[in-house]
Amino acid sequence: MRKISISLFIIIACLGCKETKESVKESKVNEFAIVIHGGAGTILKKNMTPEKEMAYKEKLSEAIKVGYDILKNGGTSLDAVEKTIHILEDSPLFNSGKGAVFTHEGANELDASIMDGSNLNAGAVAGVKDIKNPISAARLVMTNSDHVLLSREGASQFAKDQGLEIVDPTYFYTDRRYQSLQRALDREQKKKAAKESAFYDEDIKNNKFGTVGCVALDKNGNIAAGTSTGGMTNKRWSRIGDSPIIGAGTYANNATCGVSSTGWGEYFIRGMVAYDISAMMEYKGMSLQEATKEVIQNKLTKLGGTGGIVALDKNGNMQFEFNTAGMYRASMNDKGELTVKIYKD
Repeated sequence: MRKISISLFIIIACLGCKETKESVKESKVNEFAIVIHGGAGTILKKNMTPEKEMAYKEKLSEAIKVGYDILKNGGTSLDAVEKTIHILEDSPLFNSGKGAVFTHEGANELDASIMDGSNLNAGAVAGVKDIKNPISAARLVMTNSDHVLLSREGASQFAKDQGLEIVDPTYFYTDRRYQSLQRALDREQKKKAAKESAFYDEDIKNNKFGTVGCVALDKNGNIAAGTSTGGMTNKRWSRIGDSPIIGAGTYANNATCGVSSTGWGEYFIRGMVAYDISAMMEYKGMSLQEATKEVIQNKLTKLGGTGGIVALDKNGNMQFEFNTAGMYRASMNDKGELTVKIYKD
């Protein structure tokens, strides 16, 4: 009788296991997927010409299709993130790579990071001035060094040693970004009675952020996230924002989700926004949608921060969350369905 009871228990337990596995399988929304952003801020349709709007949508579409094709053909999420961000870094439309904003001294200083959700390995570079594609340097820091974050001249030397393309700093010049610096300097001159950081009011609160980012889930269930930026117009003293900070600007964990941030970096660092979303899911059992909403609309907003995130969870659920007027963003699921948006719905 005891043997029969034990046998029945084993059978029931096995049936339970099968049911659990089937439930997990059923919860998978996408076998693979990819999401990207090109910055968030005061992006209003009334201030956008049809031609400019089309240019942004076309470049976002071009970029995300590169990553989608990699994923569709069985490629890794890391490759998809890196190659997608290359397209955005090479475009003068975004504040990253070729379109980077200028520092107070009239230079371009670039930051980037990438993270592998399968093992929590990560790499980043900060304050570099001559690496054509900082996201690739970040990936090599992750895979080919014992470190996570390299900065300035040391990061550039590492990139050279690794065979990455190094360019003259003038490569990053665009007249549009240079004129933005001149306007910021003019405003600063007119605010003699204000603190030195008073120009932040105009350049952060009322302008858009062009930081770029990507999160991808591949067919093997691995999540990767990456972020790349030129930082803040008129920044001083080698300021570094959240983009190269793991847990703030970028985070990926196969057990939960991947996140890439864009916005007022100081607040994303204080709130450890990217990691906080993952932690909400891991420790409180929240869904991706619940976690991103809580962190961006409640926690970040209460701190005084502005911006947004793109995210993907382990089941292929995609999420865009921002507390600004708009965010350049796009997504593609495993069916090849493309969505590109700019303004708040």
